[in-house]
Amino acid sequence: MPQRYCFKDREEAASRLLEQLPLEKMRLEKWELIAVSSGGLELIHNLNKRLKLPKDFLFSEGIYAPKNRGCELARVSEYEEIVINERLVDAFGIQYDFIYGEASRKYEEKILSYIYKYRKGKHFETMTGKTVMLVDEGAESGLKLMAAMKTVLDMNPKAVYVAVPLLPTDILEGLEPLADEVFVVAALDDYTETKSYYENFEDVSAEKIEAYLGA
Repeated sequence: MPQRYCFKDREEAASRLLEQLPLEKMRLEKWELIAVSSGGLELIHNLNKRLKLPKDFLFSEGIYAPKNRGCELARVSEYEEIVINERLVDAFGIQYDFIYGEASRKYEEKILSYIYKYRKGKHFETMTGKTVMLVDEGAESGLKLMAAMKTVLDMNPKAVYVAVPLLPTDILEGLEPLADEVFVVAALDDYTETKSYYENFEDVSAEKIEAYLGA
């Protein structure tokens, strides 16, 4: 792995990502920083050491193939927006009723518990008229970013940006028509697992999530 595409940890990834961002514009316009994963929330925590901008976590849950728990077919957000990898669903012969049933189950069992645990029952605030930047630490399928993008766009924001240290080239190409701009350190044709680009890729604990959201 070329060293320029590998980070010591999320703090270094945030530092490299800051080099790509329009920092003064972000401060003047008071962009909302929205994490789409716990790792994205830790990135925002590090970005905000300089930016000091409003932040939140848009929760979502993956829907996986019945016989392959590592294969993400779709994702549902806390506004019950669903994005589906139709190519995979068709390839596995999955019924769409299964996707919608799993989306409903994941929303009730997982997402609502996150809302009560981390926001004390308060739902994600509307982004109507706001300038939003969606943040993640990387992306294999892009479904987290796409679910967040669909959710936020339905709220009629002023603008939506995306910031990710590394992305697969094809996912970058899919995001560019939807976002006002995508900020990325590098896009890779041969992208592997996100964790392979970080020397230290520890899970973000529940305690840290609570601390980051409460700070």
